[in-house]
Amino acid sequence: MKKISGALALAIITVTFCGPALAGGGPLGIDRRVARDDSGIWQRKYQRDLINLMIVGDIAGAVWEGGETRLGKTFWQSIDSTTIAGLSTEVLKVTFSRERPAETDNPNKFFQGGGHRSFPSGEVAAVSAIVTPFVAEYRHDHPAVYALELLPAYDMVARVKVWGHWQTDVLAGFAIGTASGIYAHSRAQPLILSALPGGFMVGLRKKF
Repeated sequence: MKKISGALALAIITVTFCGPALAGGGPLGIDRRVARDDSGIWQRKYQRDLINLMIVGDIAGAVWEGGETRLGKTFWQSIDSTTIAGLSTEVLKVTFSRERPAETDNPNKFFQGGGHRSFPSGEVAAVSAIVTPFVAEYRHDHPAVYALELLPAYDMVARVKVWGHWQTDVLAGFAIGTASGIYAHSRAQPLILSALPGGFMVGLRKKF
């Protein structure tokens, strides 16, 4: 799974962002503004809709299933993963205080003070964190689950197209979300579920 995720990120950067002859900046030398596109499927409102729907669906699935079933446990691992990724990206955003492409055409502007939160992408991290435990859990039984990786792929492209993030921002977000998901899936007991009252272990599905 790690190899596939890495190949996905590399393909996105190489094909979608870099072009045949990329001259950019940033920590990897690949950051540059692309042609801004806030139309069609790339519209910002669709990006917001995606992350909101995924978070609500994750919580609803976890509460409905509880932690006793395989699916329910995976939902709770996904919530753990999203929480870890969210906290991690918040710390890094404050630490690096990088300006967004919408604020500057210079991708090397790190440590610019409060209000600059480009690195890393919190949304890409969240989308990646939500899907990774499901891919890790069901990849052998249902290989089609890898199609979930199209969601972070879409978000990576979309965030760059609307000048919300640089290429390395979304790559870092993808890496953080994936790593958080792998860690959460490796735990025998979900962290947040273990801290909640026992009723959440059973889930609403059994109660009804």
